[in-house]
Amino acid sequence: MPALRPPARADKGPSQGSHKRFIIGGGISLQDSGGGTSMERLWGLLQGAKRLSPRPSQTIYKHVEGTQQGCPEEEEEEEEEVAKPPGHFCPMELRGPEPLGSHAGRQNLELWAAAGRRAAPYLVLTALLIFTGAFLLGYVAFRGSCQKLDHVWTDTHYVGLQYPDRTHPNTLHWVDAAGRLGEQLPLEDPDVYCPYSATGNATGELVYAHYGRPEDLQHLRTRGVEPAGRLLLVRLGVISFAQKVASAQDFGAGGVLIYPDPADFPQGPHKPGLSSNRAVYGHVHLGTGDPYTPGFPSFNQTQFPPVQSSGLPSIPAQPISADIAFLLLRKLAGPVAPQEWQGQLSGSPYRLGPGPGLHLGVNNRRASTPISNIFGCIEGRSEPDHYVVIGAQRDAWGPGAAKSAVGTAILLELVRTFSSMVSNGFQPRRSLLFISWDGGDFGSVGSTEWLEGYISLLHLKAVVYVSLDNAVLGDDKFHAKTSPLLISLIENILKQVESPNHSGQTLYEQVAFSNHSWDAEVIQPLPMDSSAYSFTAFAGVPAIEFSFVEDGQVYPFLNTKDDTYENLHKVLRGRLPAVAQAVAQFAGQLLIRLSHDHLLPLDFGRYGDVVLRHIGSLNEFSGDLKARGLTLQWVYSARGDYIRAAEKLRKEIYSSEESDERLTRMYNVRIMRVEYYFLSQYVSPADSPFRHIFLGRGDHTLGALLNHVRLLRSSSSETLGAAISGVAPGLGFQESRFRRQLALLTWTLQGAANALSGDVWNIDNNF
Repeated sequence: MPALRPPARADKGPSQGSHKRFIIGGGISLQDSGGGTSMERLWGLLQGAKRLSPRPSQTIYKHVEGTQQGCPEEEEEEEEEVAKPPGHFCPMELRGPEPLGSHAGRQNLELWAAAGRRAAPYLVLTALLIFTGAFLLGYVAFRGSCQKLDHVWTDTHYVGLQYPDRTHPNTLHWVDAAGRLGEQLPLEDPDVYCPYSATGNATGELVYAHYGRPEDLQHLRTRGVEPAGRLLLVRLGVISFAQKVASAQDFGAGGVLIYPDPADFPQGPHKPGLSSNRAVYGHVHLGTGDPYTPGFPSFNQTQFPPVQSSGLPSIPAQPISADIAFLLLRKLAGPVAPQEWQGQLSGSPYRLGPGPGLHLGVNNRRASTPISNIFGCIEGRSEPDHYVVIGAQRDAWGPGAAKSAVGTAILLELVRTFSSMVSNGFQPRRSLLFISWDGGDFGSVGSTEWLEGYISLLHLKAVVYVSLDNAVLGDDKFHAKTSPLLISLIENILKQVESPNHSGQTLYEQVAFSNHSWDAEVIQPLPMDSSAYSFTAFAGVPAIEFSFVEDGQVYPFLNTKDDTYENLHKVLRGRLPAVAQAVAQFAGQLLIRLSHDHLLPLDFGRYGDVVLRHIGSLNEFSGDLKARGLTLQWVYSARGDYIRAAEKLRKEIYSSEESDERLTRMYNVRIMRVEYYFLSQYVSPADSPFRHIFLGRGDHTLGALLNHVRLLRSSSSETLGAAISGVAPGLGFQESRFRRQLALLTWTLQGAANALSGDVWNIDNNF
């Protein structure tokens, strides 16, 4: 197709300087005009942005008395008057949950245009580095108002959030042999807690449990150290807070203490590390959204059935600092922990325990809290009822430079860029929906509540979700957590985006140089703690969350009060501009391809490979099943039907006329709903909200079937397998349960094959 070029600018602008032409995915030609973009000039602007606000800002919650007792309101730190930013930048404000009683008639455009004063150092900084260096798609033109969007609106939800009780802070005490409370161990920061922890007290001996994974707890048992009835000391990392607490609960533990071990973070004189007196925040709800209205949207304080999410823990949990963990580790007796469990706190080897008695008291309080998501839309030309959705979390526990500010700044620049492109002649085929999410730090509450409210609509209209959360956590490696449908598109875009680390190389060339299997290096499944997870596992919308990370080390300041611009800049060793350039180019080209390509660039054949890979694991047990008169033939047949349907659709598309809009739309509808086809229609969304047979949780998933089949050979792994699959431990292998699991999986897969075939008269299967 011919390249689209924005018309010449009519307003006055610099007549000198370079004019750069960038070819973006889909053959679109964008031009950038402006002055110099040298790194020296960029560095000066970054330094100027830092001076705009010398102090990091953060949202502090407090309980208020009166008619709205129990609801937190924001206590904003007074900010010094700052210099006016450069004329071409519109400062945006990061806002936490709106207090009850806020003015309902506030202009929606003002919400977008005001989204960042308290996070100005990070938003101004990131937006400037993208804007000034022509990093964002090669073309940023900003004239007039901040946004030129077709629609702007907000959604407010009233959700149940959990906060620390300032009058009754959480406590940790030693317990003597007689069971009496002894010396209190100081929890340095009373604001650091685990939202959705069970409240109450837990007393027991201390046991060191590594990362708190099911296999770690199983290892304790094999070493003669029983976790049941004990308080577990676990390290931060590898799995989420919620998974650690859920595993501990499955093994009968009484409570969990989570600490950051220096061995898991960067070390060295030139690498900033987390202070030893810092604890790390993290919610412990094994799920997403408001856990007090599972499956229902939290609109208008509607009265819901008195139910709670099954992912809420029944045991208390509390983050502690490395300093407190050091005091606890010194007291442990028992066997020496394995070498791979050893950390860098104690002067002597870590031991498994048990140790002295501890008493943990958690007094967090639940409060009904209004949160607001902000939306902006650019309508598509040919398929306006199909949405390409891109979003970023704007709340953070603390300053949130890497957690939310970078993503929010890039989101705002994408809004500005695509608005300018449309003003200059670009017409997206599909609608672009930009969203700023609230309540992200409590488990993607804002996005999940929106999905729950509009699920019957979104599975028909949402094409893809692109998350900008946690996009810059380092500069060494690029990772993409995504649906298989997007892998081929990701590969194509990686070949067009320049590496921030290797001049003259694309990101794809950088990855392929060290690993010929590029997807094994880059692609990861969506984990539950990803903000994109609910879109795929709950709503059946393909999603992606991508990020640059440090090689072998995690960003140490995430979810702490030290997540500031200064620390992010130090971790990246001054390479924030280069990394932000790559992030912006990757996100921008994703949106261009998804919103503009005539045929949706989703590789629907990839799921055939996914099923084949999983069936390979099941094949190992075919002999054991055959001995019981059972077979996996139904699954094999359903997979074959899916592959044939995918190949047939490919041939139809290849032989069709691209100019036939009616036919193209029919193909696009079939392609965009493939992810939804893998949501099991045979389980209740209220009981099993994550119905995806590959990514979800519950007995209907392929992972649960595989773990159940493993019980044929080793009954000792029953608890471990059940904990991993997210289902309750049973009594070993059960034929009736196996038959039900096989039916749930097979018919979901067969349904996907039938739906991909199109009309009922086109279905051709061997089932």
